[in-house]
Amino acid sequence: MTASTFIIADDHPLFRGALRQAASGFDGEQAIIEAGDFEAARKAASAHPEADLLLLDLAMPGVSGFSGLMALRAEFASLPIVIVSASDDPTTIRRALELGASGFISKSSGIEDIRAAIQAVLEGDIWTPKFYQGGQEQDPDVADLINRLRTLTPQQSRVLGMLGEGLLNKQIAYELGVSEATIKAHVSAILLKLKVDSRTQAVIQLGKINMAMVA
Repeated sequence: MTASTFIIADDHPLFRGALRQAASGFDGEQAIIEAGDFEAARKAASAHPEADLLLLDLAMPGVSGFSGLMALRAEFASLPIVIVSASDDPTTIRRALELGASGFISKSSGIEDIRAAIQAVLEGDIWTPKFYQGGQEQDPDVADLINRLRTLTPQQSRVLGMLGEGLLNKQIAYELGVSEATIKAHVSAILLKLKVDSRTQAVIQLGKINMAMVA
């Protein structure tokens, strides 16, 4: 294998170490960039367009559930993203894949399984835990919601995630370095795309896809 660049985004240093160990076990050189929160992960992906893979924890500071995956998937369309999570129930796995993940690694996996997952995704395959049986979304409303969420721009996905964390427009504007008017425009667009009338309803919709997650 030639030189590879991996981004590891997880807020737990010990687990980042385990992922680093797994990612370092290939032939050739590996450049491994670590990020402890969502913004650091986004900056790492932006600074390293040559990256071969992003390993992304679903539960990290600065992001709410699947909103981080949605934002990164929209902003870095060619970067394979593999979700790494302790919430490894079939519903969470299926929704991660439907929202654009190239694979899903359970945090209960051993080093060899993690390495096999990385190898599979680098070869263009989709990786899921052995116990995952696949299947379609059983809730038609959630299936429709996921299709709507896919239409959000990277910034809109980011804003929706921040709404889910309870931030006000002023706080979101400060965090993203834009005007409050810009955030209001993003919120209006989000409401239109999700077919809801208020911020509260938008957050409730986001909660519908995150409800399967317990950690």
